[in-house]
Amino acid sequence: MEHLRYYIISLFIVLIDQISKLLVHLNMELGEEIPVLGDWFKLHYVINPGIAFGIEFDFIYGKLLLTVFRILAAAGIAFYIYYLSKRQAHRMLLLSLSLILAGATGNVIDSTFYGVILDNAPFNAISPWFHGQVIDMLYFPLYNGTFPEWVPVWGDQSFQFFRPVFNLADASIFMGVTFILVLQKKFALSESSTTGEALA
Repeated sequence: MEHLRYYIISLFIVLIDQISKLLVHLNMELGEEIPVLGDWFKLHYVINPGIAFGIEFDFIYGKLLLTVFRILAAAGIAFYIYYLSKRQAHRMLLLSLSLILAGATGNVIDSTFYGVILDNAPFNAISPWFHGQVIDMLYFPLYNGTFPEWVPVWGDQSFQFFRPVFNLADASIFMGVTFILVLQKKFALSESSTTGEALA
């Protein structure tokens, strides 16, 4: 039953993610910006109709396919956590996957239900179901500057770091993927150790 603890971690993150999104929706106007740490961290209410960073599909069923893919991906990750826990995989790997599951589930809820509950589906959506737009609000414009003139293409143009607006679900996915990339050698050694003990 060890896998249940990772499902509980995911559920806890999903609840925090959904509460933060609903609080922003209920207390801020779309496009409104509230400074939290001066100009370094702001709450900025935007909605994202696509994958990430505003990327969208150009055909009519694109959003529906994206939402269905998100649902299947979340279900696949949930099963993989169960499978790996039975094989006594490294706990940090399981935690990383639970973070990814939480983020995927949080954004799936937005895509599936927000078009109906919050009426935020795009005006040309074929149905409000499965066409909800994801709520983003975390904005870290850490630095504003200008590229030097000698830089090809972007020379003398202004830029901002960090421009994307995201949410807690996105942050959870990013953390989970980062842990897996950084610790993959440790996970591989743990897996080979577990396999060796099983064969002994």
